Amino acid sequence: MTEDSNDILTRLPARLKEARRAKGLSLEAVANLSGVSRSMVSQIERGESSPTISTLWNLTRALQVDFAGLLEEADGTDQIEVLRNSEVPSIDNMGQACRIRILSPPEEAGGHEVYDISFDRDGALNSQPHTRGAQEQLTVLEGSVRVTSGTATMDLRQGDTARYAADVLHSISSLDGPARVFLIVKNA
Repeated sequence: MTEDSNDILTRLPARLKEARRAKGLSLEAVANLSGVSRSMVSQIERGESSPTISTLWNLTRALQVDFAGLLEEADGTDQIEVLRNSEVPSIDNMGQACRIRILSPPEEAGGHEVYDISFDRDGALNSQPHTRGAQEQLTVLEGSVRVTSGTATMDLRQGDTARYAADVLHSISSLDGPARVFLIVKNA
C-alpha cells in the first residue's frame, strides 16, 4: 500500500459512516456492538478524531467490514448515498405545532443546512438570530406561510420562494391551515 496516510484519514470517516448506514445501524447501536463510545464514533465519522488501530478494529468487527478494504482506494464506481424516509432525523419539540425534518448531513450543521418543515394550523417557528451574515431561503411546498425577518413581513403561497436575513429575529408561521416549506440556511 503506497498511499499517503493523509489520504486514508480523509477517506476513513465517510467509509465508516457508509458501512454503518449500509447495515442500518444507529450510532448508539455501533457503540453497543463495538464498545466504542457513541460520541467517539460520531467524532470519527465527522473527521474530528482519528481512531487508534484498536478502536478501528473494534468498529470494523462491529460493522462486519473488511479492515483492509475500508482503507483501500475506492474502485471508482459511482455511488449514491441514500437516507430513507424513516431514517431522516426530525425535531418535534421545537416551535409551535411544527415538525422539522433535517435533510442535510450532520457534518454540515452550522454551515449549509437543509430542512423540510411541516406546520399544523396555527403552527409557528420563531428563531433567534443565527451567526452574523446568515441567510435563509424558503420555498412553500404546500399551503401558505408568513415570514418575518427583523421588521419585514411577507405572506407567501404555494410555489413562492423568499430569501431573507437570518442574523436577526425571524419567524415562519402557517396561514389559513397546515403548510409545508423547504428551508435552506446558509451561515456565513
